[in-house]
This record gives sequence, structure tokens and C-alpha cells, in this order.
Amino acid sequence: MFTTRPEIQGTFGAVSSTHWLASSAAMAMLERGGNAFDAVVAGAMVLQVVEPHLNGPGGEVPIILYSATEKRARVICGQGVAPQAATPAYFDSLGLDMVPGTGLLSAVVPGAFDAWMLLLHDYGTMTLAEVFEIAHGYAEHGVPVHEGVTGAINGVAELFRSEWTSSADTFIPGGEVPQPGTLFANKGIAETWTRLLREAHTAGAGREAQIEAARTVWSQGFVAEAIAAYCRDTEAMDTSGKRHAGLLTMEDMAQWRATYEEPLAYDYHGHTVLKTGPWAQAPVFLQQLALLKGFDVAAMDPLGADFVHTVVECAKLAFADREAYYGDPDFGDVPMAGLLADGYNDARRKLVGGEASMELRPGSVDGRNVRLGQAAAAAASGAPGAGEPTVAKLGEKRGDTCHIDVVDRWGNMVTATPSGGWLQSSPVIPALGFPLTSRAQMFWLEDGLPGTLAPKKRPRTTLTPTMVLRGGKPYMALGTPGGDQQDQWQMIAFLRHVHHGMNLQEMIDAPSFHTEHFPSSFYPRAASPGRVVIEDRFSKATLDELARRGHLVEAGDPWSEGRLSAVSQDGGMIRAGANPRGMQGYAVGR
Repeated sequence: MFTTRPEIQGTFGAVSSTHWLASSAAMAMLERGGNAFDAVVAGAMVLQVVEPHLNGPGGEVPIILYSATEKRARVICGQGVAPQAATPAYFDSLGLDMVPGTGLLSAVVPGAFDAWMLLLHDYGTMTLAEVFEIAHGYAEHGVPVHEGVTGAINGVAELFRSEWTSSADTFIPGGEVPQPGTLFANKGIAETWTRLLREAHTAGAGREAQIEAARTVWSQGFVAEAIAAYCRDTEAMDTSGKRHAGLLTMEDMAQWRATYEEPLAYDYHGHTVLKTGPWAQAPVFLQQLALLKGFDVAAMDPLGADFVHTVVECAKLAFADREAYYGDPDFGDVPMAGLLADGYNDARRKLVGGEASMELRPGSVDGRNVRLGQAAAAAASGAPGAGEPTVAKLGEKRGDTCHIDVVDRWGNMVTATPSGGWLQSSPVIPALGFPLTSRAQMFWLEDGLPGTLAPKKRPRTTLTPTMVLRGGKPYMALGTPGGDQQDQWQMIAFLRHVHHGMNLQEMIDAPSFHTEHFPSSFYPRAASPGRVVIEDRFSKATLDELARRGHLVEAGDPWSEGRLSAVSQDGGMIRAGANPRGMQGYAVGR
């Protein structure tokens, strides 16, 4: 099969990410003797500088790791929680029936930093200064601007100049939007990191002590103080068309820390797929597998109508269950065992017919009453979709996410999907140089739903890295940006790898698609029942057959679906592939 570049192969180590500079920085840590965990933290810090429209220090991250020493896989939850003051009643008092998609009111505790530090402390080998070195240099001296950054800033330039003036100071220096190919520095982030590293260094010479001190500085020191003061004292324009202050306090910051969890697992055709829990959408990947295992996917043409139709119809059923059941399991019982059970999925599979479904059809698990919120039901009834809007009305521009995978010569593997704290999400905090996440937009304000807003609750994020074991050993790590599309694009690539023998680069390059049948996780939470967006590299015969079956087919640009990254290891050989779409993602290894 044609590929845009070769699959990377070697024995020393490999990195794949959504930006070439992050991949290079992570690989540099491996070359200096660091392990996969050192490398992924270094790469993640670079992503915060080079892709500020896709993530930032004020964002969040789920991480799945495999430790060769411990011979175990673990999840690190870097998804921060809602502020103590965030309740549906409070939003109702403001006249709001939906959490705004931007601004300060939708900010939750920024969890990425503590998650990265927990990983580095417990599994890394390098110091804070070593893993921050490359990213700190880029923040201080500048990185080459990609056209995606320029486009994102242009999309919100009016908002920045008229409302979010601190963002204009940072991202429109001298009144001019940074142009592709020029250097752009973020001195505010550089100064924040300089101070954080200096204060952490006072803990002594020990690596672990310094990392722990940095976590305290973030959650209880000057970083937390600046976040709390800005949220208290600033009213920012948001998607409601009004200005609101934020709710985050020093107490909210101090009371939260990243945590370890056991991954959910599902066995499929000799592979064990690991995902995070239902505080993310991640289990829909496993539910899709449970449905798909009853079909002869291997016999299907991976570019044919049968394949697309079957994958889309199974996705519709799994995502319908996401709407009905998924949420922070600390706040309610999510029946994952039932959702993945053979009997349940055998019955659900019978709903996949020869024609496209136009209904949102969650199932009843263990005899439970199925309830969709009024807003979700309305969205699923046919309201026009708005994709993944992450900016205010004064310059709407879609946001996205990042991804990074690393495998090293010792057999350690890690996969992570950093996001949030986009430059489009909320105003830059002048004292820190970065904005906060707007992830609370994923909560519902209607009472009694798994995703209903509550203090100290995790929003049901779309961030969803994937790790795959084979023979009990870590085999592959993959992921992609893309909001609700993440567990669709990854699924398509995984199936083509397992059933059709595509290597990592082939599965990434192959034409892809997604459905927008179910309510979006992002403001304003709309849906497009029956809609399938598909790259026009598929044949006309495939597109025509899908339309004949009732799918509302929208042919997209030939290289527009997905930004996958992947690494693998097997029999001593390490491999990697990266996405050519957008001209940013690269894999590197030797």
C-alpha cells in the first residue's frame, strides 16, 4: 500500500507525536540515557510551546504506561476536577443552561502538570532541569510558527484585541499575528518555568525531592496563587456572550492531585486493549470491539462500503451508551462489566442492519432505566452539528489536541493525549503566560445524569490514548487528537492493522472517516444524526453505496481525517509511524 513515508524501524527506541520538535526532544532524552518516561515528559513540555492552539500548561492529560521493571500497565489520571463552587444551581443563578465553551467559568483544575510530575517522580530517571531544558529554551528563544498556529490566532484575533487583551499581548506581539516560518517565543511560560525550577531546586539535590517540591509549588505556591487571583478578579467574555469570573480557588488547586488507576482491558483477536475508565470516553473503544468481534471484519475490504458501514453502525451504538452511562465513577456506578459483556453486545449487535440508523439507541444494562438528558436528546434529534468549537463567539475557531507515544530499549512504553489550556480556551493569565482549560463545558447542568456538573467531579473528557498488549507484553501504543473522533479514528487504524496486515504507517495513511451521529462533547453539544464525514480518497463506488444505505455522506478533503501517532515493539524490533495530515506529526527512532 502507498505510504507518505516509511515505517520507522530500529531496536533502540522510538517516539511518535503530533509535532516534529516534540518527537525530537523526546528522542534526545532517550539518546542521553533516559527512559521512555523521561522522554515523554520532555516531549510533552515541548508540545505546550509548539502547539499552543492545541494544549498548554493549564490543560489536562490521561496517560497509560507500561513499566518493564514492574511488568504492569497503569493509568495516570491527569484530568482535573470541577471547582468546589461549581454547581448547576450556580449556573442557573447566572441565567445559563449550559456551561460556556470558553472563558474562566468553564475552567477546572489544570491537571496535566501534576500528572507529568507524578510519572517523572515514580518512573523517570532524569532531573527536572534535564527534562525541561529543551522546552524551556523554545519558550525563551522561540519556535518556528506552524500555519495552524497562525490560523488559530487569526481566528480569535478580534476577540483578543477587544476582550482578552492579555492573550493579545502574548500571541499578537507588537500587534502582529506571528506568521508561518517565523520564530515565536512565550516569555511568560519561560519565566514561570524558571521560577518553578528555581523554587523546586531549594528542596535540595535529590531528584525526587525536587519533583515533589515542583508539584507543591504548582498546587499551593505562586502558580496556584496566580490562577486563583485571576479567576477571582477577572471577568472574561465567553460563549454565552457575557463576561464571567472563574470559580477556581487556592483550595481547589491544593486539594487535587493526579492519581493512578487500573486500566480497563478487553481481549480481541489475540490482542488485549487497555483504556482509561469511564471518566473519559475511552471505554467506547472497547465497546466497539465487543460489537465488532461478531462480524468477519477480516473478510471486508478495508476501503469498502461494508467496512465503513459496519464500523459506523457499531460506533453509533457504543457512543449512545456513552451518553447514557459514562461519567466520573467516583460519583456513580458506571456498569462497565455489563457494557462489555458478551450477552449484552450479542443483543446490541442485532441492531446493526443493512441500512444506516438515524436514532440514538442506548441499551439497558442490568435492567436499568435508560435516561438521556433533555439537551442530549434534543441534540440527537437532528440539530445541526458544530464540531468541536473551543473559542468564543467573537471569532469561532475549532480547537484540537496533541498526542505522543514512546517506547524504549528496555521495553517501557507510554502513550498520552495532552489537551486543554488552548490559546482559544480562555484569556492568558498575565503572571503565568498561559490560559486555563475550559473542560467543564463537557458537563451537563441537568440533574441526575452521569455527566451532571458537581463539585470535585471530573468532566467526561474525550481524551483517550490506547495501549495494546500481545501475549501479555506491551505491543503497541497509539492515539490521536480529534475530540469525539479519537476513538473512531484509532479504531479504524487498529482494525486495519489487526485484520488487514497494514503496518503502522499504512494504517495511519489509509483513508479514514467518522460519524457525528451522537451529541458532541463540546459546546454547544449538537449532533448530526446519520452524518458520515469521509475522505474523498475513498472510491466513488464506496461513497455511492454508503449513500444508498442511507448514510448522510459528506466527502471531506483527501487528507483531513485523523492525526494518528503510533509506536510498537515485537521480537526485539521497535517500530513507529506518524500522521502526514497537517504536515506536523513525525516519528523518529533508531
